[in-house]
Amino acid sequence: MQNDPQSSAESELLVCVKCRRGPEAPADDRRPGRRLYDRLCALGPPAGVRLRAVECLQNCEAGCTVALRGAGRWTYVYGQLDDEAHAETLLDGAGRYHATADGLIPWRERPEHFKRNCVARVPPATFPDPLQETDQ
Repeated sequence: MQNDPQSSAESELLVCVKCRRGPEAPADDRRPGRRLYDRLCALGPPAGVRLRAVECLQNCEAGCTVALRGAGRWTYVYGQLDDEAHAETLLDGAGRYHATADGLIPWRERPEHFKRNCVARVPPATFPDPLQETDQ
């Protein structure tokens, strides 16, 4: 993991608390997304990572969904998360994400679930134009 002054800016792990695994209703009042959020809160996020609940990330058919974002970093959306099996994976990945300057975790250092279940990658608010770079 790289260490950079930019990485000291807070990162956020956004957890959809409305997510469920398939169309069935949960056995209790807490949907799997809420159970995942509660588990993450109990474990505690890594230093520099703020855990936040969100209403919906519009990935309803793909299990629990989260997003990782931070100032000057790429934002990643991950799906197919299990509220019981993936909390530690998420916290590990969030720590690795926060340790980068741009949110780009080297492929070999990414948790396996991150490699296979990325729903979207969104550039930071300001980024270089890749077409201008190639036209020079």
